[in-house]
Amino acid sequence: MSTTLAAGASLELSTVQQIFVIALCALTAFISHMALAVFNDGVRPFLLDFIQGRSKRSSVTAVSFGLSAGFIFGLGAPMALSTGVLNPWLLFLPTDILGLLAPRKWLAPILGGAWGALVVFGLNGANSVAHDLPVDFLTAMQQMSTPILFLFTLFPVLAITKQFGRMWGGIAGLVEVVLVVATMKLWPNMFAGALAMAVGVLLLIGLAVAKDLRRRKADRAAGVTEPVIEGEDPMASLFSASAARLRKYLPLFMVLGAGVCVLAQMHVFGGGEASSFLIAKGQYAEAAQLDFYRVFGFIPLIATTALASGAYGIAGFTLVYPIGYLMPNPFLAAVVGAAVFAVEVLLLSYIGKLLGKLPSVRDSSEHLRNAITDTLQLAILFGSLMAANAMGGGLGILIVGGLYLLNEAMNRPVVRMAAAPTAVIIGGVVLNVLYWLDLFTPLKG
Repeated sequence: MSTTLAAGASLELSTVQQIFVIALCALTAFISHMALAVFNDGVRPFLLDFIQGRSKRSSVTAVSFGLSAGFIFGLGAPMALSTGVLNPWLLFLPTDILGLLAPRKWLAPILGGAWGALVVFGLNGANSVAHDLPVDFLTAMQQMSTPILFLFTLFPVLAITKQFGRMWGGIAGLVEVVLVVATMKLWPNMFAGALAMAVGVLLLIGLAVAKDLRRRKADRAAGVTEPVIEGEDPMASLFSASAARLRKYLPLFMVLGAGVCVLAQMHVFGGGEASSFLIAKGQYAEAAQLDFYRVFGFIPLIATTALASGAYGIAGFTLVYPIGYLMPNPFLAAVVGAAVFAVEVLLLSYIGKLLGKLPSVRDSSEHLRNAITDTLQLAILFGSLMAANAMGGGLGILIVGGLYLLNEAMNRPVVRMAAAPTAVIIGGVVLNVLYWLDLFTPLKG
């Protein structure tokens, strides 16, 4: 399977797609203003005090900006420019901020729509300018696709190792490598890590469920029962109130689910780093598979933070991403996306209670998220150094690697995940300046 994108990945959207992106950004900003949903999982817990009137809009906006800015400009924009595919960090993190910032309801969708217009009209211009430079650092950034896709394959192995130990981790690693080699040999047109990831995730879930079942069986044998809480449980009361608040706005959430699913169906949007590269190459089934596996790592986090705060996720449990990729037309995608969000919101309380009874499955979710982060951090760093080498050889590696190390030494003013792509862009600008000063000759090929 080829992991190289065509040079000059374009961000050109049709007129319908442009209008749709602008409208969706307006909608997500409005929903953020209402504190009904945000994309950034780290912001959601802060919304409870805002909803209950204990904190001001300005303070929540500051939190949102602080937690999101690095991902917007260091990851979202570089990924979109290098793949030619939009992503949630570029679209939904800014609308989180703008929606919370807006002092009036009517202003929030205007600000969100303006951001959407800036993305669809401005980013492609920046893309064209960058590709015309002597040192084309955007094409060089496509070098990130290979390490991201292949190292991402190992995230179930890391999760299994951390939760169930070296032996199970070793078995999972061996099985995945064998499956990757077999896939490359027998099904060369399939993404090599697809089958391996499927088996790895199923093994992790199977081990977690088996552990929970053994624990419950042992508890029953020992006569241990779940404690009965006298009076009203404060957490249960909070969760119930939050679920009721979200159900009150169910029609609005259904519109949101329809919108995100249609955006994914248009194949101009990728929900993750790895899936963005697969979407760019037209491998929609493989992209759906990758984003489907990510869902298992985020359902418990999104469900619990939504129930604790009364604010949902802009993409829900993110199931609408893989479903959207596979839909044959936008009309069916809208219907299915709306239905998926309706089911998610209506079942939120039940999902929260179920997760409370499956602690090992809940732990697996956390290990999956951490493993995804660990694999992507290494893949993005390695891919960024490959990009640096492609655009500037040793000098490129010196500049990009040096900027990354400097960021680490300065206690990461740019979040680690975004630091390396940011360094590639800065390095590309520096190399172009050196070229204009006749101090650097771009590499050929």
